[in-house]
Amino acid sequence: MAAIISGKPYFDYSGGHRLFLCWAPDEDYVWHRDEEDRKITVVSGEGWCFQYENCLPFVLKRNSVFEIPKNEYHRLLKGTTDLLVRITKTNK
Repeated sequence: MAAIISGKPYFDYSGGHRLFLCWAPDEDYVWHRDEEDRKITVVSGEGWCFQYENCLPFVLKRNSVFEIPKNEYHRLLKGTTDLLVRITKTNK
């Protein structure tokens, strides 16, 4: 098992790809806000859910796309395999 050097439960790769680790502790997946609008495209991963503040979580499926407005609280709920997404910063 590799150590998480960044102190976060993910690794960033070129092309805006981010890999979230299914074996990272649950407490690493916390409610947070981003400083930029983002479009998320799910590349792979099983059993993961995404939750906006004051909303029920929804299942992340391969090729699904959703947006995260800046400063809106949200979180990931861990799945059974690592989750790979492509993050595109958007200007709204």
